[in-house]
Amino acid sequence: MSQIKQVTDTLKLLLKQHSITYRHIADVLDMSEANIKRVFANHSFSLERLEQICNIINLTLSDLFALSAKQQQEKITELTFEQEQELIDNPKLLLMAVLVRDYWKFEEIIEHYDIELHEAIRLMVKLDKIKLIQLLPNNNYKLLIAQDFRWISNGPLERFMEKEVLNRFMASKFDSEDSFRFYLRGRYSQTSIDIIQRKLNQLTKEAAELNIEDSNLPLNKRKHMGMLFAMRPWEPSLFEQFRKPNSNHGMP
Repeated sequence: MSQIKQVTDTLKLLLKQHSITYRHIADVLDMSEANIKRVFANHSFSLERLEQICNIINLTLSDLFALSAKQQQEKITELTFEQEQELIDNPKLLLMAVLVRDYWKFEEIIEHYDIELHEAIRLMVKLDKIKLIQLLPNNNYKLLIAQDFRWISNGPLERFMEKEVLNRFMASKFDSEDSFRFYLRGRYSQTSIDIIQRKLNQLTKEAAELNIEDSNLPLNKRKHMGMLFAMRPWEPSLFEQFRKPNSNHGMP
């Protein structure tokens, strides 16, 4: 993750903790809300603009940079095999991990799911021990997962997703409101493949950032959404059967 993006993420978190919205920043700086959103989305801060935003929450630039460096060190990008297995072995713990990843408040979790208060507290303590969160007073928490968090290749979480989630996810006709499905194939140079992969990685990061920004909204203003990004060398078996033996032009 670039340093300026890490600084931006830290600043977003601090603004969220102070309940400062883009609209409020726009009013203070005499700018449009759209311009403020664009600055954050593109990480296009001048030092002067960054200092002005920090002043809104009585924070110096030095403090912001120090907090950003500390936060990056604390974030984890991958669990151990044992940690992943512990989540898989306890469905409610896995559910709790998913909910805190989406920034649900503790009160919202026990209100919307069949998890009793003391059980929810025990689950939060387990997530703290796994180092997914840092448990704070009054059942608040700090998320310790980095934006570029990844499952272990062929690990417990990935196998669970392949077996229990992806098949059911793709079984839909994707014809309901807010659904989208699109398949594209072609033959690409390695340069083009690298560009596509870079854009897909950027899209996943932007989707994660939007999830963080929307966490300030009440639950009834947010929808559960699932997104799948996938790309690999592949040719449908329907076409593959017609390929001549020893042909080296089959794989797209």
